[in-house]
Formats: sequence, structure tokens, C-alpha cells
Amino acid sequence: MIEKLPYSKTNDYTIAQANARRKVVSQQTNVDFQHTNQYSFDPKILSGNIENFSGIVQVPMGFAGPVLVNGESAQGEFYVPMATTEGTLLASYNRGMKMTRLAGGITTTVVDDRMNRSPVFVFKNARYARDFGKWVSANFASIKTKAEETTSVGKLLDIGQYSQSKMRWLRFNFSTGDAAGQNMVTKATRNACNWILDQNPEGLEHFTLAANFDTDKKHSQLNALMTRGKRVVAEIILPKKLMTEVLHVPPEKFFYQRQLSSAGARMCGSVNNGAHFANGITAMFIATGQDVANIAESSAGFYYGEILENGDYYFSITIPALIVATYGGGTGLPTQKECLEVMDCYGTGKVNKFAEIIAAVVLCGELSLGAAVVADEWVSSHEAYGRNRP
Repeated sequence: MIEKLPYSKTNDYTIAQANARRKVVSQQTNVDFQHTNQYSFDPKILSGNIENFSGIVQVPMGFAGPVLVNGESAQGEFYVPMATTEGTLLASYNRGMKMTRLAGGITTTVVDDRMNRSPVFVFKNARYARDFGKWVSANFASIKTKAEETTSVGKLLDIGQYSQSKMRWLRFNFSTGDAAGQNMVTKATRNACNWILDQNPEGLEHFTLAANFDTDKKHSQLNALMTRGKRVVAEIILPKKLMTEVLHVPPEKFFYQRQLSSAGARMCGSVNNGAHFANGITAMFIATGQDVANIAESSAGFYYGEILENGDYYFSITIPALIVATYGGGTGLPTQKECLEVMDCYGTGKVNKFAEIIAAVVLCGELSLGAAVVADEWVSSHEAYGRNRP
């Protein structure tokens, strides 16, 4: 019979409790833990981050860079911590960073910022639902006041309304400061909706706080259009001479390959016409204590490029739903905090800076991998650095 894992209601975040849980698992599975039992911090700091703490899974971390960013919040050169087990990854990003430094750096802009929760109200018929929507618009100020009672940071920006049959979804859109904000906006939206329910909307049959319209930790086309988290753009003009000499690919060939790739993405219904946004974002998420499940939304994106009249190449990427934090969650854990501090991105007032750096890193990865495919250096680089090494 499988033994129950030890648990303490009063003092569960201790070395002794972690040892006890590993002992039970070791006895049941015959695995001798020699690595997951080694860590450099007191488990008591983990309350709120994990349950049944039993040890540490170590992921290799390396620095890429420096990357040169000409942002509104991120300005200068940054070493970038990236945690991964995929060989070739950091080498590829390094190459993109070298190319963009030579070209004068990457311009980055956070163009929108909102986190949302989308409850649904179900009425007796569509007319009641329509009239309820009008009431919500007329009473936005009161709804905003109730929502913001639960948070000193979150601010209700607006409420989007979407109807189907006799149902009306309300998309509550908040700014959330330096936190990713999913829990913050859930609590605030619940408080606002409880006030709405107290007003006894006419014809209301049912209400639920979540009905999959905000698509938390899932991609949606609505979020790609309307933003979830940070909407951030990275762009650069790449001189033709540099592209040819450093990347071994002239702009015309690169542009043609990107046209083919965009066509392929549209044909197969991809949520991204780029090469591999997810690689760089995930590696940075792991290193810096982000909620890694948010990569399901954050990896969606758009590439766009032009050949300019002088032959240079305008290259840009847009991430419409980048969900990141520099405060709260896992960002304050010891190794994660150190990685954020390397970029001066830990704490309050730093989240836009962090978002801009991530976008710049993504652009570097798109540039490097795209050029490697065109120059037929993709396979050889993996042979030299990656899993296929001899």
C-alpha cells in the first residue's frame, strides 16, 4: 500500500518535513535522492509558492549577451539569464545579440498593459442580457470603485462586453503594477460582481466568475488582438552589409524565407508566424521565477519585416500577451531574484523594463534562427552544440 506523504498543518516548510517526504518516496520507489535534496535556502520562504516541498530540481542556467536595448524603460546593455537543457539555444541567441549590437541596438516599446478576468451572466433571454450590458456601461464608476476596494495596486481600466444567445461575458481589464496579476484581478472582479448581483439584475438566471473567456494560460485570438499582460514590440533596422557579412544572409533571401514561413503558419493555423518565440521566453521565465504555464499565452506573436529603399532590413516582433512580473510570485526566491537583479529588474517599477528586455531577446532569437535556416547552418549548429553532438 502506498504510504501517505507527511504533512504538518502548523510547520510544513522545514528541512525535516522535506526529508520525511523524500524518505517516504524513496522507500516506495527505491530511488536514492542525491541531487534534489541539495539546496541553499531555508524552506520556510516557500510558503505560498509550493505545497509538499521535498527538494529542488536544478535546471542549467547560462548568460547570453550582452543585448543592447534602446527602450523607454530598458536602456543599455544587459546580460540575460536563460535556464534550459536545449543545447545550441544560448549560442543562437548570443549570435543574434551580437548582430543587433553591431546594428545599433533594438528599439522596444510596451504599447498596452492589461490583465483580465471574464465572468459570464446568463439571463432569461437576449433582451435582458442586452439591457444588462447597457446598465453595466452606465454604472461603470460604481463597479470600478467596488473592484478596486480589494487592491492597492490594481486599477480597473474598462469592461469589454461580448454577447452570445442570452449570455453576456464581461471582460474586466485591469492594470496590475509590477505583478502579473491573475489572482489580483480575480479577487477584484469577484468583489465587483458580488456588488452587481446585489443590485438584482432583471432576468438574471445564472452567474459564474470564470467561463473560459479570459482563456487563462491558454492562447486566444481575442487576447492577441486586445492584449493580456504586456503588449510589447521590438524592432530594428539591419544594414544589408552587416546581414551579409555576419549572418551570411542578404536581406532579400531572409525576407523571402520569412514570407514562406508566414504562409506556412497561416496555412496550418499557427498562433505565431515567427520561428521560436517560446524558446527565449521560457528560458527567461524559468530563470526569473515567472509562472511558466503563462508561456501558453506569452509565446503567441507576430513577425513583420520590410526591405527598405536602401536595401536595409526593417525587422520587428510583437508579443501581444506577455505575462510577466518583477514582484511577487516566484520572483523573490533566491536564485530567481538574483537573475532578475542581473538585469536590474527586481522589485517595483521594473516590469516594463523586464518586458522590453524579453522582447529584445525574442527578436535576437528570431533573427539568428531565421538566418541559420536560410544559410543552411541550422543542422550543423545543432551538431556542434546541441543534442545531436557526436
